[in-house]
Amino acid sequence: MLARARALRDRPGRAFLGLAGAPASGKSTLAALLAAELGPRACLLPMDGFHLADSVLVALGRRDRKGAPDTFDAAGFAALLDRLRNGDGAAGETVYAPRFHRDVEDSVAGEIVIGPEVELVIAEGNYLLLPEGPWARVRPLLDESWYMEPDEELRLRRLVARHVEFGKSPEDAHAWAHGSDQANAAVIAATRARADLVVRLAPGPG
Repeated sequence: MLARARALRDRPGRAFLGLAGAPASGKSTLAALLAAELGPRACLLPMDGFHLADSVLVALGRRDRKGAPDTFDAAGFAALLDRLRNGDGAAGETVYAPRFHRDVEDSVAGEIVIGPEVELVIAEGNYLLLPEGPWARVRPLLDESWYMEPDEELRLRRLVARHVEFGKSPEDAHAWAHGSDQANAAVIAATRARADLVVRLAPGPG
């Protein structure tokens, strides 16, 4: 996988790699590892920075579905990718992007810096392959997309543990992971066939 990503980085012009998959499928971990290995000519761009703020979700009546496709600024994410690929980012301008922080459940604007030296943008997120609504604009902007497919029991254990780590009780974490998150996972799984590569992760010990 590293060699495949390196080949993308080293091709002429700026390239875009998308890592998609269900919550806790290993997208963020693999994307961060690739970015670290590929150095300053690669940049990580998580979709999570485009979460709508909790106050907006409450006003829209969607707070209990946070993480669903319509709880993100999908058009904004697609517009950023287009700007990096075809706009002033492609012309050598530095572009700034938001980063989501799970400890406060909110994004900080302008925290990710994508300068002219970046030749591979590694985008990661749940809905990069979704063919509906504003999300449909994302896949055509990616040169290659990978779908993360871990062992399902392992994914759910990771997801429950993550919810507990960031403040939910074990009971609430289990309910959220097997309820709202699982409904989103089904939507994401239906996009698997649109990926160029399926990354299968075997279950580890424990």
